Amino acid sequence: MSFIKFLFSKSFVKQLIYALIVFGFFSFLTLEWLKFYTNHGSFVSVPSLTGKPYQVARALIHKNSLRIEVQDSSNYNPRYPKGAVVEQDPVAGSQVKQDRKIYLVLNPSGYRSFAVPDVIRLTFRQAKSSIEALGFETGMITYENDLGKDEVLEIRHNGQIIEAGTMLPKTSVIDFVLGNGTRN
Repeated sequence: MSFIKFLFSKSFVKQLIYALIVFGFFSFLTLEWLKFYTNHGSFVSVPSLTGKPYQVARALIHKNSLRIEVQDSSNYNPRYPKGAVVEQDPVAGSQVKQDRKIYLVLNPSGYRSFAVPDVIRLTFRQAKSSIEALGFETGMITYENDLGKDEVLEIRHNGQIIEAGTMLPKTSVIDFVLGNGTRN
């Protein structure tokens, strides 16, 4: 029997129809199982968590049959209390499936600390740009007798003299003592 005759034979066509019926039946079962397994058409609305304390956010997440995942929280935001949710993904009001992870970014307890750079004997202009580049703020400026005009003689934080390398939180105010350009 030739191959072409075999393709059009009664037994081959009958087997092909049986195979298509079995394939269709298993495809139908697989699709129905997937609808059941993935809760097709069933969604949960994501609650608004921004600004809420972590414990409250966790309770809301569990109440809505969702999961929680806390991400890195290294950027302090002074508008929110410490430990509060600063960001969430997906955003509030999004429609998601049950048991979906909601990613949260929490507000740390304060600003990160940075080492104060060595600015002694630099001009005030150079020292100010170095200090402000790290996120510190410039405070009071006082002058003392020294030959170097506008040259940094010492730096202070909360009235205390600080050395280069001292760790201070970002946004700390640093006061400068500068030379006035006159001899003692």
